[in-house]
Amino acid sequence: MGKFENKVVVITGAAGGIGKVTAKKLADEGAKLALIDLNLDAVNEVVKELGLGEDRVLALQANVADEAQVKAYVDATVEKYGKIDCFFNNAGIEGTTKPIEDYPVETFDLVYNVNIKGAFLGLKYVLPVMKKQGFGSIVNTASGAGLMASPGMVGYIMSKHALIGITRVAALEGAPHKVRVNAVAPGVINTRMMRQIEENTLPGAGQAAIDAFSQAVPIGRYGEPEEVANVVSFLLSDDASYVTQSIYTVDGGQINQ
Repeated sequence: MGKFENKVVVITGAAGGIGKVTAKKLADEGAKLALIDLNLDAVNEVVKELGLGEDRVLALQANVADEAQVKAYVDATVEKYGKIDCFFNNAGIEGTTKPIEDYPVETFDLVYNVNIKGAFLGLKYVLPVMKKQGFGSIVNTASGAGLMASPGMVGYIMSKHALIGITRVAALEGAPHKVRVNAVAPGVINTRMMRQIEENTLPGAGQAAIDAFSQAVPIGRYGEPEEVANVVSFLLSDDASYVTQSIYTVDGGQINQ
């Protein structure tokens, strides 16, 4: 029997690199999944790859920055499964790379809406379900960018710093109800998002950009989505039953060097 046998897990950003790999890992451990993404075709592809029966997977399209749509995905999950054991509050975007004076206000607003408002709304509607149950585990996807600064990425860094603060507040509010809230803080991970960050930072550099980012990591390489999923799985599981309000870096030692 897997660690997540008969546990219901909601994942936002489920069609992205980390979300998709985490969904597969938890499915292999027996989880019942509600997979949420703005791109319904992409999330349906994830469902197809997982090969789960209808009793174990629910695919939903939602803009996480829209309150009505967030409430709808939470309600649909509870209607189908009757509970929510775990929530991987994962949806996020990177924005662009420009100095503050050139950073577009509309991009700043978009990053805020997805990365902060979207995460807040997920908590706003999932936490009451878990509090009523008297149990639950939540992992927010922060970033190493929430613990350090980098020039040109004011939108993304602002959002991930804020998300760490939100995580700590949610953990304190959830603790009396046996609801744990933690965050995972990935560094440079081999996903589509990093391809875009590479291009934004060093346009057209290709492998040279990857080499440059890798050199800033003590371990000397990018992380893989599976390495983040392993930490998310631990934090969501009962193995982390005494862990809350913690920020787990998955960054090859980059933040604390």
